[in-house]
Amino acid sequence: MSTTDPGSTNSGTTVRDLVARSNALGADPRFTNYAGGNTSAKGTAADPVTGADVELLWVKGSGGDLGTLTEQGLAVLRLDRVRALRETYPGVEREDEMVAAFDYCLHGRGGAAPSIDTAMHALVDAAHVDHLHPDAGIAIACAADGEKLTEQVYGDKVVWVPWRRPGFQLGLDIAAIKDANPQAVGTILGGHGITAWGATSAEAEANSRWIIETAETFLARNSAAEPFGPVLDGYSPLPPEDRRARAAALAPAIRGLASTDKPQVGHFSDTDAVLDFLSRTEHPRLAALGTSCPDHFLRTKVKPLVLDLPPTATVEDSIARLEELHTTYRADYQAYYDRHADEDSPAIRGADPLIVLVPGVGMFSYGKDAQTARVAGEFYVNAINVMRGAEGVSTYAPIDEAEKFRIEYWALEEAKLARMPKPKPLATRIALVTGAASGIGKAIATRLAAEGACVVIADLDLAKAQAAAAEIGNTDVAVGVAADVSNPEAVKAAIGKAVLAFGGLDLVVNNAGLSISKPLLETTERDWDLQHDVMAKGSFLVAQAAARVLIAQGLGGDIVYIASKNSVFAGPNNIAYSAVKADQAHQVRLLAAELGEHGIKVNGVNPDGVVRGSGIFAGGWGAKRAAVYGVPEEELGAYYAQRTLLKREVLPEHVANAVFVLTGGELSHTTGLHVPVDAGVAAAFLR
Repeated sequence: MSTTDPGSTNSGTTVRDLVARSNALGADPRFTNYAGGNTSAKGTAADPVTGADVELLWVKGSGGDLGTLTEQGLAVLRLDRVRALRETYPGVEREDEMVAAFDYCLHGRGGAAPSIDTAMHALVDAAHVDHLHPDAGIAIACAADGEKLTEQVYGDKVVWVPWRRPGFQLGLDIAAIKDANPQAVGTILGGHGITAWGATSAEAEANSRWIIETAETFLARNSAAEPFGPVLDGYSPLPPEDRRARAAALAPAIRGLASTDKPQVGHFSDTDAVLDFLSRTEHPRLAALGTSCPDHFLRTKVKPLVLDLPPTATVEDSIARLEELHTTYRADYQAYYDRHADEDSPAIRGADPLIVLVPGVGMFSYGKDAQTARVAGEFYVNAINVMRGAEGVSTYAPIDEAEKFRIEYWALEEAKLARMPKPKPLATRIALVTGAASGIGKAIATRLAAEGACVVIADLDLAKAQAAAAEIGNTDVAVGVAADVSNPEAVKAAIGKAVLAFGGLDLVVNNAGLSISKPLLETTERDWDLQHDVMAKGSFLVAQAAARVLIAQGLGGDIVYIASKNSVFAGPNNIAYSAVKADQAHQVRLLAAELGEHGIKVNGVNPDGVVRGSGIFAGGWGAKRAAVYGVPEEELGAYYAQRTLLKREVLPEHVANAVFVLTGGELSHTTGLHVPVDAGVAAAFLR
């Protein structure tokens, strides 16, 4: 019997409908998590060699996300060849070999790599198949009596499938279940998720939605009033402002612990789901059981680290206890690995937690970049939702530890990790650049982000800071914060927001500045104070607040001052600006001497003549300097270039290049250095 949708002889329509269905399902977090699940459609297309119609399978490829899926993210396979694999299938002990065989079933060139779930989609006798990870469905799948609940909730329209690791055998099992149950529209996969099917794309989507919404309705109507137990005395959430302040105070130390094996980027979440879970009596038991769905624990590790102190404990006591718990966590994870690893297992990938839960405050999640860290937290919220659903109608019973290990240290998962591109030089590094909404600061922030850093754009004007951040990338790449660097409370707030945005801080660029060009007798006290407040005092305040974070993390770091050629060169009509730049230049030397024991490098950049794109020059400084030198303002950049040894104009991007060189890893043993970026001004040579 053919499973081809009669209307799908137009392969373009089939693919468009599949992509639309995928996007609709993937856009709703109730239906599946980020990059979780897969969808497919079967149809016909002309063979480019023979011109004859062939049956094809279009299925979401490995690593793709349903919500953002495009046609390019689909793997396209010949159905006859995939089905023929049933005759050569070597058995469940060797089922991983079938993934490589899918490559020989591909149709045409291009397209995504087939995923482990391809067999499920190809072998099930239905034109359209969805496999999803909805919280409500997984709650039933992870309940101790999940099989009984499946029958109670769905009757015979949805069939229970006992836990089996994703792969070819699971595809065979589901295909057999569909053949034996013609009335069924899908399955509940024990410990995993759901699969649904339909004769048309609309029918498959409707069946997926019905399975999920029916589970949601059942759980809502039948759940115990307090599935996580009553509130623990003293564990209620702190008020929003207090808990975020406490999170900012704890974040550097927690990130340092989570980065023991390798540096991690962090994300903080204080959603109601997390705070309620952590306030309840059953949270220690449930957290210790760990997550269940493979997509969950691949992102979150098998279980989180949970602080066992109430939010009334001091920050110091909380950090001390977290350090103790981290030592225990690492030992437990090593023991877990040792219990299950054999000679063919991949090496341990690190024993640090990816999820750290702090009652009354929230959740810290970690990953190789901000998106990975954020998504790990989202997955743990999914796990909390699953626990709530299962505990409400039964008992939460995740798959056993040995099966979790088989998934976590799967050779196929290791191969997927090995295919990841090499990290950029500043990957996992979190940078804060002051005065970065325009000019040199914006160029620096842009370059650091391009090299893999997460960047915080700090500027006096919040709207401009946010606009500059949006130009650089989404909020997993760059965020904008307000910062009056001359105000210690504003600096503390900006550093706190940076820490909460990305988990910590590694690289700080003191760039905020302004200039008022006047001769001595015309320079007012206000002129002097304003420039010293912003650049001398401001740099000090930012460096001081940042150093507290860097020291608490224990990961080293970089502080870079954007000083000036004027810090060593005596020019006319510039007393306040040049004096404050000399102050900044000496701060570099002083802090390099003081912070070296913590692995923190402090260096400076001395630009000169940065006219084009410079906020300072655009703000009136250019006109005044042009008047001093007797040239038209529009020719000032060219004038500066001609007085240099290289006869080249200096642009903001050239300053950004120097910052990257100082912080990109090649100059790991350099501190206290000032790098001239002035195209060669002999009078400013350092001696």
